[in-house]
Amino acid sequence: MPYRIVFMGTPDFAVPPLHALIASPQFAVAAVVTQPDRPAGRGNKLQQSPVKQAALAASLPVLQPEKLRAPGVFESLAAFAPDLIVVAAFGHILRQNILDLPPYGCVNIHASLLPRWRGAAPIQAAIRAGDAETGITMMTMDAGLDTGAILRSAAIPITATETGDTLHDKMATLGGAMLIETLLAYLAGAITPTPQAETGSTYAPMLKKEDGRIDWTQPAEAIDRQVRAYHPFPGTFTFWNGEYLKILPALTPSTPSAPPTLAGDAPPGQVIFRDGVAAIGTGAGVYIPQRVQVAGRPALSVSDFLNGRRDFLGALLGR
Repeated sequence: MPYRIVFMGTPDFAVPPLHALIASPQFAVAAVVTQPDRPAGRGNKLQQSPVKQAALAASLPVLQPEKLRAPGVFESLAAFAPDLIVVAAFGHILRQNILDLPPYGCVNIHASLLPRWRGAAPIQAAIRAGDAETGITMMTMDAGLDTGAILRSAAIPITATETGDTLHDKMATLGGAMLIETLLAYLAGAITPTPQAETGSTYAPMLKKEDGRIDWTQPAEAIDRQVRAYHPFPGTFTFWNGEYLKILPALTPSTPSAPPTLAGDAPPGQVIFRDGVAAIGTGAGVYIPQRVQVAGRPALSVSDFLNGRRDFLGALLGR
């Protein structure tokens, strides 16, 4: 008889693990718990989470509590009699009564090599910090924030042109690929959960729009990592003559960013023209932007942008 699973998740990251569970004959997804529908887009219309869409496509029961401690939520979960709860980027902290509900506990799929980058935004944090690699950690859950014992982890290298969205997709795929084998080994007693190391933990808080504002006094390499890490959310931006200006990475990771060079060549935020390209002065080196976008206009390569806005050269950004 297959193990009964309650799956908790919300964004695209959680869809490959859910699909893996649905396709596995060893597991039966009894129910899916996800965030309530939220207004989004220009029309501010209610939109279903990617996990809800996947669950409905598979004709699975869906619960969408605003809060897990709301009346009746625990009783609804208990009625599904799960053997195990699997969590992937759900968006709520599980209270102890839910952690204790399934006989095999709760397993979380986390997008970092724990204990590095606990918290809500580990993918972006790894790129911005200049980490050489990150990965997926599967762990048992306790009352702490990403502090549970490790079942299995797998590493992914971070390339020099990696962006938040490209790394996200790699991580989501890996999470789905390693889930079933890990769960079966854990349930069979073939894996002994290993407590996380006491040292080396770091925290990646939830990102806000303001986190994307570029400080041109930072080194060019740090700005390059910020632009790549925060694409597509929360995005990176600056101001040009009081106008909001997005700074975007190259369209594809195979299109390399020019390396920041020439320390002290221009004042921080000053746009110059060097070796046939626009460059922006920083606290150490110059940053070579790939694409820019003025509010209300399409994103353009910097070369195309300059064709219509030659006054961009010589501008001082950030004011």
